[in-house]
Amino acid sequence: MNAKFTSFVIASLAAGLAGCAGTVQTTTPHLDQHFGEAVNQAKAQQAVNPDASRNTDPVAGMDGKAAQAVIDTYHEGLRQPPEPATVINIGGSLSGN
Repeated sequence: MNAKFTSFVIASLAAGLAGCAGTVQTTTPHLDQHFGEAVNQAKAQQAVNPDASRNTDPVAGMDGKAAQAVIDTYHEGLRQPPEPATVINIGGSLSGN
């Protein structure tokens, strides 16, 4: 009985591999032709100014001292640890038991 089962498994594997050996032919050539267009369209629609890299005009609006103060405040905020969050434990004990 074991030999029959083994030969059945081998025959099934051989038939399965034979089915995979043929050339792969797609059944959706029209869809494959336009694959990725939706992603490219979505990326293009998210760009506010596609020609922004060609703009050689410097950024205006904030002087150097004000910009440096903003950066220093930001870095100082990163150095200080955040305050611990308040946790409300409903249905549990305070000791963790």
